[in-house]
Amino acid sequence: MAKQDQFSREADLYAPVKAYLTRQGYAVKGEVGAADIVATRADEDPVIVELKLGFSLSLFHQGIARLTVTDLVYVAVPLKAGKPFQRALKDNVKLARRIGLGVMTVRPRDGHVEVHADPAPYMPRKSKKKKTQLLRAFDRLKGDPNEGGSTRHGLVTGYRQDALRCARFLAVHGPSAGAKVKEWAEVPQATTIMRNDHYGWFEKVSRGVYALTEVGSKGLADYGDLDA
Repeated sequence: MAKQDQFSREADLYAPVKAYLTRQGYAVKGEVGAADIVATRADEDPVIVELKLGFSLSLFHQGIARLTVTDLVYVAVPLKAGKPFQRALKDNVKLARRIGLGVMTVRPRDGHVEVHADPAPYMPRKSKKKKTQLLRAFDRLKGDPNEGGSTRHGLVTGYRQDALRCARFLAVHGPSAGAKVKEWAEVPQATTIMRNDHYGWFEKVSRGVYALTEVGSKGLADYGDLDA
């Protein structure tokens, strides 16, 4: 094929993909029914390839629709230069694997076809660490402060709820030792939270003793409708 920097039509991808599949021993035909490319080999399930000039939701919709015919469905797009395309390729390969599709790219200058993923049922690897973190965050949240997705304050985390409990204790009892706040306010990380002071609510007045700042008092007023 003539050398070029890019394909101008989806049909330009047809010849390279057909040649690639033919070398694998397939009989290949284009525009069969609703499919862009259909390839058959002996008694095996047919291979279907959907062609587009770039990744798009409609391309994946087409691929998913072809899965009702065969499990061997690929999407093919032109290979492009540059890091943005490489990032997009990586993300779209991940997406394709999750829905059972394969991914091909075709290099415009010479028609080289590369398979980045073969069709296969998706079996996600579970992360015990992420599961533990999720359940820990769930247990740390008191009540359901983010019902409906958010509150007037934005999303409320368990960390902020713990900081609020520390702030309320200091508002009532005045400057206090971290150990005392930990025990009485029932916040295991009280000393760390007040020392790190992510919200500007606390100030150290002596070793291990913290007081509420003006910003902290305002924070209590702003979050007064939350059950910390």
